[in-house]
Amino acid sequence: MLQQVIEIHELLDDASVNGRKVADFLKDKGIEYVTVNEIVGDKGKTEFIKILIPGVSGKNVGGSSPSLGIIGRLGGIGARPSRIGLVSDADGAIASLACSVKIADMNQKGDKLSGDVIIATHICPNAPTRPHAPVAFMDSPVDMKVMNSYEVDSSMDAILSIDTTKGNRIANYHGFAVTPTVKEGWILRVSEDILDIVEWSTGNPPVILPITMQDITPYGNDLYHINSIMQPCTATNAPVIGVAITTISPVPGCATGASREVDIEEAARFCVEVAKSFTMGGCAFYSDNEFEKLIRLYGHMNHLQQEGALS
Repeated sequence: MLQQVIEIHELLDDASVNGRKVADFLKDKGIEYVTVNEIVGDKGKTEFIKILIPGVSGKNVGGSSPSLGIIGRLGGIGARPSRIGLVSDADGAIASLACSVKIADMNQKGDKLSGDVIIATHICPNAPTRPHAPVAFMDSPVDMKVMNSYEVDSSMDAILSIDTTKGNRIANYHGFAVTPTVKEGWILRVSEDILDIVEWSTGNPPVILPITMQDITPYGNDLYHINSIMQPCTATNAPVIGVAITTISPVPGCATGASREVDIEEAARFCVEVAKSFTMGGCAFYSDNEFEKLIRLYGHMNHLQQEGALS
């Protein structure tokens, strides 16, 4: 998938890039269903892109095959005018859009997925930045509720959330890491099927990103979050797995020249392999039986998807 990653990288590495330019590029690649929504916030504007690639027996054609969501999480692809060029935070957008181009290319060559794949991200070349320890983060022109409302789709039966996760000291590895599955406020065991796909697609042992209870609560509660990788889980009852693009040393989200195409390719290729398997019913994000037993034993945890009772 390196070709698709490089194409998207070059497309986004442009001070004048916008959602319409990206949509036109995707349509030229054979993607029929692309929507763009421009949203203005207190800190600027961004354009949300949502892509639907129908499966041969997916919901879009009246079938029953499950739908996979792939969300490219980020604050912005650029921090202009303070920083020139594509920032590290753009990796999620690059990876998710590269997935759409690859799956569309597979379709044209006769390799069609069983179920639908819904891909969402947003394009903002001049996003603000904000302080965060140990290194600065990118901010977003719009708040997390707005982002979730445009990126999380009710048709998604499971979600892969791709996010640059370099600004920390707990996932120090060149490549990508996956999180445990999160569903309805529960942090569940790491999916064995997902571990298989990590091993098969990389040839390396899986790396697991540790997440905490704080990470699966909504932004805005003044609690520390490793980043926004798990925020889709606050807006859906579908299982969510984070795909964290990582580095050995902490890298600010607003750093330029920090996107490693080979790491993005590895993460994107993993996501495409999950899409192949999940949409044909061959990749379980969690165990239904274990989840139901957790509910029977300990009750629901949906309150962690809410903002909480702040005084």
